[in-house]
Amino acid sequence: MTEQTRPTRTIVNVPDGMQPMALARLVEERLKADAAAPVALVFVARDGRRLQRMDDVLRAMLPGHPILTLPAWDCLPYDRVSPNGVTIAARMTTLSELARGQVRGAVVLTAVNALIQRLPPRDVVAGMDFAAQAGLVVDSDRLVRWAALNGYLRVPTVRETGEYAVRGGLIDLYPAGTETPLRFDFFGSQLESIRTFDPGTQRTTGTLAQVALAPMSEALLNDDTIKRFRARYTAAFGGNTVDDPLYGAISAGQRFPGHEHWLAYFYDHLDRLADYTGDAPFVFDDQARESFADRQAQIKDYYDAREVARTDKKLAVAGAPYNPVPPSQLYEIDGHPYRLGETSAIQLSAFVHPDETRTEDAGGRLGHNFAAERQAQDLNLFEAVVGRLQADGKKGRHTVVACWSDGSRDRLAQLLADHGLKHPRLAENWHDAVTTGTATTALVVLPLESGFETDELVVLSEQDILGERLLRPQRRKKAQDALTDAAGLAAGDLVVHVDHGIGRFLGLKQIEAMGAAHDCVEIQYANDTKLYLPVENIELLSRYGSDGSEVELDKLGGVAWQARKAKLKKRIRDMAEQLIKIAAQRQLTRAEPVEVNLGAYDEFAARFPYEETEDQLAAISAVFDDITTGKVMDRLVCGDVGFGKTEVALRAAFAVAMSGRQVAVVVPTTLLSRQHFRTFTERFAGLPVKIAQASRLVSAAELKITKDGIADGSVDIVIGTHALLGSSVSFKNLGMLVVDEEQHFGVAHKERLKELRGNVHVLTLTATPIPRTLQLALTGVRDLSLLATPPIDRLAVRTFISPFDPVSIREALLREKYRGGQAFYVVPRIKDQPDIAEFLKEQVPEVSFVVANGQMAAGTLDDIMNNFYDGKFDVLLATSIVESGLDIPNANTLVVHHADRFGLAQLYQIRGRIGRSKQRAYALFTVPAQRKLTDTAERRLNVLQSLETLGAGFQL
Repeated sequence: MTEQTRPTRTIVNVPDGMQPMALARLVEERLKADAAAPVALVFVARDGRRLQRMDDVLRAMLPGHPILTLPAWDCLPYDRVSPNGVTIAARMTTLSELARGQVRGAVVLTAVNALIQRLPPRDVVAGMDFAAQAGLVVDSDRLVRWAALNGYLRVPTVRETGEYAVRGGLIDLYPAGTETPLRFDFFGSQLESIRTFDPGTQRTTGTLAQVALAPMSEALLNDDTIKRFRARYTAAFGGNTVDDPLYGAISAGQRFPGHEHWLAYFYDHLDRLADYTGDAPFVFDDQARESFADRQAQIKDYYDAREVARTDKKLAVAGAPYNPVPPSQLYEIDGHPYRLGETSAIQLSAFVHPDETRTEDAGGRLGHNFAAERQAQDLNLFEAVVGRLQADGKKGRHTVVACWSDGSRDRLAQLLADHGLKHPRLAENWHDAVTTGTATTALVVLPLESGFETDELVVLSEQDILGERLLRPQRRKKAQDALTDAAGLAAGDLVVHVDHGIGRFLGLKQIEAMGAAHDCVEIQYANDTKLYLPVENIELLSRYGSDGSEVELDKLGGVAWQARKAKLKKRIRDMAEQLIKIAAQRQLTRAEPVEVNLGAYDEFAARFPYEETEDQLAAISAVFDDITTGKVMDRLVCGDVGFGKTEVALRAAFAVAMSGRQVAVVVPTTLLSRQHFRTFTERFAGLPVKIAQASRLVSAAELKITKDGIADGSVDIVIGTHALLGSSVSFKNLGMLVVDEEQHFGVAHKERLKELRGNVHVLTLTATPIPRTLQLALTGVRDLSLLATPPIDRLAVRTFISPFDPVSIREALLREKYRGGQAFYVVPRIKDQPDIAEFLKEQVPEVSFVVANGQMAAGTLDDIMNNFYDGKFDVLLATSIVESGLDIPNANTLVVHHADRFGLAQLYQIRGRIGRSKQRAYALFTVPAQRKLTDTAERRLNVLQSLETLGAGFQL
């Protein structure tokens, strides 16, 4: 297009809060102009977080409208690891939809990092689908070959997206872009049925007439692509490929970790997103220009680092070889292909030369943020919000409050009504909300980050009122009962049948009985006898709790299992009498009921900057049932790292402290004491509650004042270490004792805790309860609340296993430093620390680090930990001492040296030190580059990499 014919484009200036509304309006205008357009527009977000927010809001505003998402790879450029399977599934689902051209008026959402990256050719992606229809002749071998070629992983039992399993005439496959896996039932060459099934129970949930399957990889591995890769790779890097594991794996038709970073060598050319979306306009987010420049600079830096490592003999020996593809072949690194004039575009911020554009005002502005009112001590926040809404209503403007969820909408409506807002209306959807009468404020579920105002409309977001709120879509809750879940088993696992004893799980098998096919669990017993248990009776099985390498299988029909059961029943009867005595004594002991001011409690709960999980709400409700009925509470709250146990304690402490009784929070370490003190102080700010701290971090004079306050009742909540258990501490009116991480307290401390109890409520918090504590909870002597669902803001830790690679480690540590965070570098032995310290000095001089191990003096080690906690160092180089108790939300990158030398549980605990905030955390487990791992070590690391879901500790 020449300068003379280049049309003038429109820049729509829109405040952040109004952007979803502007996009919805642009979609309507586009479809009015061209109703048959496959793609209405493409929105390019500045980052992945923004992309997710826009996806949430647009799906709420345009229900039923096709919205396709193309996320960026969740790994670094020129990395040694592949993108996450969920990310690849989302990308290939969108590309397949666009390549087939069967969508109408779709909105495509992507991010700068995804737009800058080139894609597989559209014509290739269009031919990568696999279509099948029930009742027709389908080659089952062709389906298996297609799955293998297109990135699906063959497994014994299908559990996750991107897996497939073959069992005779049954092929299970979990395709990209579907909510449930599919079961293809073949009879000879005929596809009899396509059924959906639950990956947890393996039971059929429905049927489909036909399907179109999307691939699970952007790199197709067939004879042509392998041949092309080999030719281009050797042309670029020479023919010495004997020790190159990437070249060897691809040549053998096998996928290699991170092979997607050589995508350009698999195809004749790569396409851009515009090649998939035709003439659809591109809408660029605010600050997209800066994001493009930053990403391009980042790509060049990573490529330069790989080139230096490739030519530096010392670095080349340290890690496995890495030959990077030039950036111009993979990325839009030179210039910008989406510049106005070359591709039709509408932009939400000035992105090109102003001579090519004209500016149009969308007629809106950012709404009011109540940050000042939240900080004011003499002003009630909700009265200020109601006053603002009433004033806007009198001016004849519609007023809408956008809430994150149904629960927060109901709570906000009640709070606003309590503070004078007349008849707040709960709107069903956005259209209903904006058409309500001017005299009524509508509350609607719409996850807006910030509100906006126009001449006719005022929208407040929940975040405007309550401060930063964090939301992520709730996952489907899975069954928690033992082995109602076949996905929890792998072939070879030991199981216990209630009637037949210990056997070995072999897998799922279809058995024909009385003319009907049944899905059964195949279990092997002694003398190679087998039991086929129908999947609907799987609750008769439980997992065997030990390693099982030396366990002898029971005989089917034998008497040994029944004899062992009878012996155990007698022991249980002997225990029952003692347990009944303990339970009876506890029921007879009464405590003064706690009265809760519901209005004040709702305001305190509203300060929690997240949405409560179902388990949190259940635990809080159970605690309040205990303390308000006069029952002496003795409750164990057990949940994985960061699953919200502290919030349960905060709510209980509020109720007890506001009723005039004291609360003591006992923790095992000074660091945890300081952390809880900060948390409690922030949450109780502005309330008539005095909070004090008792630990080594407090001076002797302050500690004396605190002890005096505890004795005379002026201190309402005290948080401390073992110092609180000393004989010199005397409470005036102790109402509740909170014990955090009980497993770290010794016998003497627990005896002192027993003395403190009496008619005091006891709330115990732990992620890993000691066996006796857990036994008492499971047998009912102590009440138990499990927190098994992750908080809304938590992101699972991305785990990578890689050969020791100086460039990857350098980039991981620098990435964490430049996003304002800290990192752990963990080694298996103290004698490894000097070598790694030298490595950090030479290869990552930009970061500051400190060394810690268990042979240091207690005071020195405590000072080091405190300094790291305070952010004075970027990296903590430590041994496995970091696995227990350390809670540093700012530390979200972990590098483990020689990960093959750690145990499975140990690695899981070490990984639990990161990922405690809303930031995505990354764990890099390095192994020797040139040495083969033992089978046990390899299986251990693969298990840990597969357990990326939040709360996987229970499964482990």
